[in-house]
Amino acid sequence: MTLHASLDAPALSLQLAQALRSAEPSEAARHTCWRLALDIVGLAVAARETDYVAAVLGSCVGDGPARVFGHDRRLGLYDAATVNGTAAHGEDFDDTFEGGPVHAGAVVVPAVLALADARGLDSAAVLRGIAVGAELMCRLSLVAPQAIHKAGFHPTAVIGALAAAGAASAALDLDESRFAHALGTAGSLASGIIEYLSDGSWTKRLHAGSAAAAGLRAALLAEHGFVGPRTVLEGHHGFFKAFAPSRQADFAPLLDGLGQRWIMEDIAFKPYACGTMTQPFVDCAVDLARQGIKADEIERLLCFVGEGTVHRLWEPIEAKRTPPNGYAAKFSTPFCVAVGFLDGAAGLDQFTDTRATDPAVRALAAKVAYEIDPKDEYPKNFTGRIRAELKDGRTVEARKPHMRGGAKEPLTDAELVAKFRANVEFGKASPEQRQIALERLQSLAPEGVETRL
Repeated sequence: MTLHASLDAPALSLQLAQALRSAEPSEAARHTCWRLALDIVGLAVAARETDYVAAVLGSCVGDGPARVFGHDRRLGLYDAATVNGTAAHGEDFDDTFEGGPVHAGAVVVPAVLALADARGLDSAAVLRGIAVGAELMCRLSLVAPQAIHKAGFHPTAVIGALAAAGAASAALDLDESRFAHALGTAGSLASGIIEYLSDGSWTKRLHAGSAAAAGLRAALLAEHGFVGPRTVLEGHHGFFKAFAPSRQADFAPLLDGLGQRWIMEDIAFKPYACGTMTQPFVDCAVDLARQGIKADEIERLLCFVGEGTVHRLWEPIEAKRTPPNGYAAKFSTPFCVAVGFLDGAAGLDQFTDTRATDPAVRALAAKVAYEIDPKDEYPKNFTGRIRAELKDGRTVEARKPHMRGGAKEPLTDAELVAKFRANVEFGKASPEQRQIALERLQSLAPEGVETRL
């Protein structure tokens, strides 16, 4: 099937529905779906005792059939998707798509698993839903790179509503017309601004869960005949005109090879619990410390960065060097570099409120600076380069040509299983709660993959 973005072609939402309804996910795509579910369920359990998850749980009304990972309670599918998505994205330790960046798993997996519990869907439907939703999320993120962030919106939040609608539509096997109407309706349910960057408040955490619930709502509305605009993506008042007005939408990456080539196979899984673009810089900081450099020998740590990362991860620089809490620290490259250098790690334990205000970390973060590198490949590739300028006049550099955990250096299944186990242990889940988390994962695991988690 040849897909087009020309004026005489069918609406893009209908083309997406036609291509994805009949597409068979590749073996690698199905394997990625299991990896996504493994990572997301473990992260949801890890966050089970946090105050933000407690707040979301407290807002839920009534019980239902859908599991809440790490908890004994079951909820209605919208509430379960909201809680599980918020928990999974809450520590910013979830997957990312390097070309976006967007976090597909924390939106799509909670939406599909909640729907599966509510409707009794089998594993084949679950895997198809996750694959289609993740593919939509990744491809939509390439239509107007950086422009959604530039407009003040969170791509995971706004694109996520469309992706979850597609995921639910695929899992339910809606016909082409209803699938397209689900996407059309999801465009009006999409929301999420990035003002959380100013003070480390909680709204980014909610974005994945709210997008999952919005997409589910759109799909179920369409299932029952609700009509949304077919031109939701390309229309004069459409999604990209609203959320990415500074850039002309290019729909070629959305349509090229759709249903035949699954770019979601290249989704990256994070080794560190912080913002995506900081990950290679943490690796550089760890490498500098391993070379024997001491913190008190450092005059300055100069990071060479992509221009598109500056407004979220570097400015205002003094505020980024002194984040007010552990959550704000995740989106501060100076803090992440400092704690990576000092601890040799950037896991869940490094982003507590106590660690964020530690004098030793802040003293080193005050020495971290940046310079825009015009040759940086962001957002196509996430790289890291730090020049350590020492008090004795020496300079030492560390470079990372790509993100560890991404397509060029993926984490193994064994590493993801180890991450899952560590997250479940961190969350202090009971044996019964662990079993609930394992049930669906074991049913989704590809043949030959270790399932004794």
